[in-house]
Amino acid sequence: MQPTRIVSREDWLSERKALLAEEKSLTRARDEISRKRRALPWVRIDKPYVFDGPQGRETLADLFAGRSQLIIYTKDLKG
Repeated sequence: MQPTRIVSREDWLSERKALLAEEKSLTRARDEISRKRRALPWVRIDKPYVFDGPQGRETLADLFAGRSQLIIYTKDLKG
């Protein structure tokens, strides 16, 4: 681990402004990715999924109390 540098306020401010520009760029990129995710098309679920839920066997609609939309985020997009 490198020792912490001690600099003047002006040097710190200069470096902080540069870092802030990078942070803003990252935020804009994340916002754009989020916009693209929200714009993805939907998929109708036609298969009658059944689960063992708190009330016994329940359908997907039962588990989500009749809500019409469900968003699922996956780590693996294979297949």
